[in-house]
Amino acid sequence: MSATVRFIRHHLPLQSLRTLLVCGAVGLAPGCQSGPPAPVASHATRRPVADVAEPLPPMNARAVPSADAIRQVQHEESPAADSEAVPADHVAAASPTPPGPGTLLQLEWSAVSSHPQLRRLQHEVAAAWAKARYVDELPDPTLSANIFGHPIETAAGSQRANLSVMQMIPWLGRLEAQAQQACFEAFAAQQKYEAERLRIIADLRVRWYRLYVLGRQIEVTEANQQLFRSLTDLATLRIRQNVGTVGDVERGALEISRLEEQLVTLRQQVESTRAEINRLAARPADTPVPIPESLEIELPDWSHPMLRQIAWERQPAIASAHLMANASRWGVEVARLKRRPDVTFNASWFVIDDNRPTSRIVNVGEDAWSLGAQVTIPLWRNKYDAIEDEATSKHFASHRAVEDLQQQFDALLRDLWEQAKAADATARLYQDTIIPQARQTLAADQQSFSDGTVEFDRVIDDIRNLLTLELGYHQAIGRLATALARIRQAVGVDLAMSPESS
Repeated sequence: MSATVRFIRHHLPLQSLRTLLVCGAVGLAPGCQSGPPAPVASHATRRPVADVAEPLPPMNARAVPSADAIRQVQHEESPAADSEAVPADHVAAASPTPPGPGTLLQLEWSAVSSHPQLRRLQHEVAAAWAKARYVDELPDPTLSANIFGHPIETAAGSQRANLSVMQMIPWLGRLEAQAQQACFEAFAAQQKYEAERLRIIADLRVRWYRLYVLGRQIEVTEANQQLFRSLTDLATLRIRQNVGTVGDVERGALEISRLEEQLVTLRQQVESTRAEINRLAARPADTPVPIPESLEIELPDWSHPMLRQIAWERQPAIASAHLMANASRWGVEVARLKRRPDVTFNASWFVIDDNRPTSRIVNVGEDAWSLGAQVTIPLWRNKYDAIEDEATSKHFASHRAVEDLQQQFDALLRDLWEQAKAADATARLYQDTIIPQARQTLAADQQSFSDGTVEFDRVIDDIRNLLTLELGYHQAIGRLATALARIRQAVGVDLAMSPESS
């Protein structure tokens, strides 16, 4: 059994082993081959760091925070395949067929496969794994040659030249600790890629929902504009019947112009949103993007404690912070082992000329050779204490970063969930109560205006109110969809709307 397998089996529970192997699909680096180093609390106890009182965690603790914090399901995979962190009935199933053109899923696939930021992070991940493959290797040997302009005269002959080869061997335990640190940093880089992927997908979805809302607002505005035209025609007819005024017609024309101004602004926002969608999808800005015809959105059967738990297990930013904390723990071990000496071995060959008379004392013309060794002497205790204190402080700081991220996501999810509930309640209030009442009021006043019992200004106000309410309804739907998209980004996995929808 290789040292890598021994290390993984020693550090990870059985259910986490599969996840770690998936996360390391690019291949564990050959340098990731050490078991856990000895605890380093002795130096921290002997020489405590300022403002730090907690002891270092033992190195034989589990190396990664959790299996699902490491493996993040790719966008085209079905997250339901992993049931260890999120119940299957809470995970949205992947599309069984390739996405069609002009759909949100197609845009997401385009973004994941072509976005320059994601491709840059992929190269950084590859660089991190490349570092893990060489960081535990020995330094290159040194070969040297000296040719003497004036030979060194000896009893055995003239020494013309000498050849030397040297090999420095650092403390092997330090190399192994550096390899483990590099492995955790590579895993953390993968999680940073996943976090950025989630952000880009969420941004794309938010723009897509905004495009839908803008399309509905344009439809509502055009419908109200047509309603104003009908009222203006009716006011013109009333003038011919000597029961209306020219001011009513002019007021109607003014309202039509105002709505046209709103349409100009809305259409400009549509084009700007399309350009943003194309940017996120890594496409030319003028690529056509159809306005979504429908948006099936409703408040899911979620809860803040459930979302928080899933985020702590699946959010790649938190997973990356956990991994960096483990990497910093190995950094403490690297700093501790800097006190160990490095050894350099050398071998030399001396070229001797056969230019002396034969002697019974020495072998004339016989080349000489030598073997030697050098060792560093770590005398400066204060220096190595400072190196270890620096690494220990960074380790404690990395743990505080994990706690800070967890608190940030906890507050963010609470805020987003409350936004989603408020948007859903607002949309339902608009749809079930306010808008129907406004339409009834408008219909009644339109009839009264036809009978001549209601002034034209009142009907204008009714249409304005209805327009404002209908726009508010679509904005509430957009806020709900946006909040749910940001929640999915925050928890780190696509959650189904309800158990029945998975």
